Amino acid sequence: AAGLLAYGNANEIVKEMAYEVLPVVKKTPVLAGVNGTDPFVIMPLFLAELKTMGFSGVQNFPTIGLFDGTMRQSFEETGMGFGLEVDMIAEAHKLDLLTTPYVFNPDEARAMTKAGADIIVAHMGVTTGGSIGATSAKSLDHCVKEIDAIADAARSVRKDVILLCHGGPISMPDDARYILERCEGLHG
Repeated sequence: AAGLLAYGNANEIVKEMAYEVLPVVKKTPVLAGVNGTDPFVIMPLFLAELKTMGFSGVQNFPTIGLFDGTMRQSFEETGMGFGLEVDMIAEAHKLDLLTTPYVFNPDEARAMTKAGADIIVAHMGVTTGGSIGATSAKSLDHCVKEIDAIADAARSVRKDVILLCHGGPISMPDDARYILERCEGLHG
């Protein structure tokens, strides 16, 4: 949850971290978390810079999708909504960066898939359990229904999109197994 608060400029921090990570990671793709709603960056130039630095792809994080209710509505109404994250993924796709956006509902899944997302990540909320997880969350059975709806929406746009899930009560290997056994066509 701290990643959602203004403790620093997320896009600048990801560039700073690149100098620590990219020189030592040689065989594994490294994704940049990109704040697609950042009003202080020229997104096509910023994404090109990330690619030049050596990032393999991007994910929309921090994301407006983790906000709901009045806060989310306020972001959407003031031009800082999820649509900017969709635009960022479309720009990254044009640059041939791997795109792995978080989505929170079927409409967002359709929009991100239309934008060219390579991998759709059905986000089930702040991770619960473990040593630092939140205590409020959906049930695993509720997640199965939401993930299936998100997967169906993404596949209605493009059949070959890769589908992953993340967050909420999916925090341990047994949780992931439970979801994978019940969600058709989920890749991880």
